[in-house]
Amino acid sequence: MDLQPIHHEPTTFVKKYLFTTDHKVIAKQFLWAGLLFLLWGGLLAMMIRWQWAYPGEKVPVIGDLFLKESGGAITPDLYPKLFTNHGLIMIFWAITPMLIGAFGNYCIPLMIGARDMAFPLLNMLSFWVFVLSQIMVGASFFFDNGAAAAAWISYPPMSGNIGTPGHGQTMMMAAIFVTGVATIMGGINYVTTVIRFRAPGMTWMRLPLTVWGLWLTSVLNVLFVPVLGSAGLLLILDRMFGTQFFVAGANATGTGGDPILFQHLFWIFGHPEVYILILPAWGIVGDVISFFSRKPAYWYKGTVIALIAVTVLSAVVYGHHMFMTGINPLLGQSFMILTLVISIPAEVLFLNWLHTMWKGSIRLTVPMIFALGTVFVFGLGGLTGIFLGTISTDIYLHDTMYVVGHFHYTMAAATFLGTFCAIYFWFPKMFGRKMNPMLGKLHFWFSFIFITLVFGGQLVVGYAGQPRWFFDPYQYTFLQHLQDANIKTSWAAFALLFGQVFFVINFFKSMFAGEEAGDNPWEVGTLEWTIPSPPPVHNFDPIPTVYHGPHEYAHPGVLEKMGKDWLGQDEAFDGIELSASTDEKVAQGA
Repeated sequence: MDLQPIHHEPTTFVKKYLFTTDHKVIAKQFLWAGLLFLLWGGLLAMMIRWQWAYPGEKVPVIGDLFLKESGGAITPDLYPKLFTNHGLIMIFWAITPMLIGAFGNYCIPLMIGARDMAFPLLNMLSFWVFVLSQIMVGASFFFDNGAAAAAWISYPPMSGNIGTPGHGQTMMMAAIFVTGVATIMGGINYVTTVIRFRAPGMTWMRLPLTVWGLWLTSVLNVLFVPVLGSAGLLLILDRMFGTQFFVAGANATGTGGDPILFQHLFWIFGHPEVYILILPAWGIVGDVISFFSRKPAYWYKGTVIALIAVTVLSAVVYGHHMFMTGINPLLGQSFMILTLVISIPAEVLFLNWLHTMWKGSIRLTVPMIFALGTVFVFGLGGLTGIFLGTISTDIYLHDTMYVVGHFHYTMAAATFLGTFCAIYFWFPKMFGRKMNPMLGKLHFWFSFIFITLVFGGQLVVGYAGQPRWFFDPYQYTFLQHLQDANIKTSWAAFALLFGQVFFVINFFKSMFAGEEAGDNPWEVGTLEWTIPSPPPVHNFDPIPTVYHGPHEYAHPGVLEKMGKDWLGQDEAFDGIELSASTDEKVAQGA
């Protein structure tokens, strides 16, 4: 039986654009859904920043539209709903669909030489289950007592019926469970597709790093999203049916239950989630830096080993989030050591990226500068995280704005810039048109400069002692001198939002009126650039045969005989000395 038949193009609008099984259309659906919620989560962030800069004052524009009852100001009741929904929306309904849903769907089959996902119908269902979860998030705002308000971590007892009464919190937990189902569907599909549907010759050590990042992320999703789903389901049972899984003091009555149990379940998922979000960005950055340095990726095999090491270690470091819960000191020390050890493979990645650029013929395209920005902000996030992974310094910094700055550098800034790197790079393949490079560079500099200032400002006030989540920090005398720093940080955030206008204009204008891109505008060798742009429904007429790794650049023989500085993965070239980015010679790897 042919595992990869040529699918016929759908003839109706519904089958072509709505209930489609074409992985490329599903990728665009995830992209649109993620961009919409990115805007929503971003506007919530601007309201939070306004409150920290000007507590109790009328919010411009939004205040007149949505906050008429309070005179346009943010109230103590509304404020926890803002930061709760901002965090959850950005993680589960903005970054995840854009970086994993969109580019996982789009890139994996094209980059491994497959005609579609292993389970096309499951792929379609994963998107519509995800849409259902987005609808549930929207519905949670319309219940009595309003939306979820127990912070993005949703710890009991705050997330219990007493801490957050009403059905908004329950609906949000149900939405997390539903989106988890969609994520597991996608993860199973990604894992299976890479294992079973690689083109002939596409050995593991010839996979593009983008595919490695997305595949490892999918492995983590399949393993750890069920843990979060279980925690959410048990919390729903506590809220709706009177169970006591997370009720404090339940042990004394002999029924079991402990709120700390939720924290264990949450962080068993929650710390791998950091790497679930960043691994695809790391893979994309590794490829893009090689593509636009016009050099083979330095020590490709070492990069792959480092990605695998981070994936494995991410599963055993979660306890550093719980140093303040009364954890056994010996166990805490073990988690601390493991947390510091995980920085070693991350450092290997950074050194390999730097080595790849060293003496390269660097092309500062828009995807390349976004990749470099991703490297920089994640470096800041990694360095600032060392102090939170060490028990003695975490005691002081725990639950301060320093924590917020740190995880925003890693989970927000790096994935944000990495996502836009992917959008600018694959836009010509998706839509057959180029994006405007000048608008792209304006978008980058506004994003890079101001996202660095925003989260750097959070680090500064956090180090000075400002706790996170305070409605009005300046009610405390020892924090009043920080208002000026918070005002400046907030205006940097407003400038960051303004900078996204350049992307919106560029995206829509280029989609309909951009310059035609051609099949391979970037002159790179991975398989997706060997077919027309946009690709046909079935991707490849004959399944390609792979002869090389993804980063074959600057070979004198190729330049002399073919007149170009790159070699496609499907191009056989006798007599070439393959780079270290491939299989240690074809004879050993094929």
